[in-house]
Amino acid sequence: MSSWKKAAKANQKTHKERHQPESRKHLGLLEKKKDYKKRADDYHEKGETLKLLRKRTLDKNPDEFYFHMINSRVKDGEHHELEKEDEHSTEQVKLMQTQDIKYINMKRTIESRRINRLQAQLHMTDVADATPNTHTFFIDEGEEKDFDLAKRLDTHPALLGRKSNRPRMADLDKINLPELNEETLESMKKKKAKVYKELSKRIEREKELTVVQQKMELKRHLQDAKILKPKRVTPGSKSAAPVYKFQYIRKK
Repeated sequence: MSSWKKAAKANQKTHKERHQPESRKHLGLLEKKKDYKKRADDYHEKGETLKLLRKRTLDKNPDEFYFHMINSRVKDGEHHELEKEDEHSTEQVKLMQTQDIKYINMKRTIESRRINRLQAQLHMTDVADATPNTHTFFIDEGEEKDFDLAKRLDTHPALLGRKSNRPRMADLDKINLPELNEETLESMKKKKAKVYKELSKRIEREKELTVVQQKMELKRHLQDAKILKPKRVTPGSKSAAPVYKFQYIRKK
């Protein structure tokens, strides 16, 4: 039946809408019924919103509390959300969105092996000497004034600050040290500092990958529908994954 109505309207006369009279052209386009309808609906909608807000203001309880009040404040009549620290850094978000846990585990293993290789090469003697430590000597009364630390340890006074690689005087006489100029010593120091810098960067990278791996594993466990929702003990941060307490389930 509707097809016949459409066919009948096909040959209908097209009714043109009246335009704005010449004497009223300075007022702009003539408002049509559809334009008035949109303007009227918008006006009534805003009126209803204002009426609802006025009613809520009159019915407001001054002692009312809801949990969002903890995370927001009203300042000069405007609501402001309290800024929270981001749980993930930008690099962590990129890794978790683009890579899977197997890739993260592989890269972390590679970094840890390179760290072990560099630590075996450097021996970390400078770090050991920089760490404060105590060494107690027991002497008899009256020997405090004549006590010589270098003589007691049987080493050169310039080597007293070392904790490792501190040879005795008898061994120093046997050692044939090569003659090194200032340029060689400077290049050795620069090379050593470069290796230490690389080591510190790799340690930081390995820590970041470990945190990302822990967060991805925890997210996978939380998505398991078979277990009850665990209780969060510690919230997560950029440097540590969140800590959850899962309910103990007895395995058969």
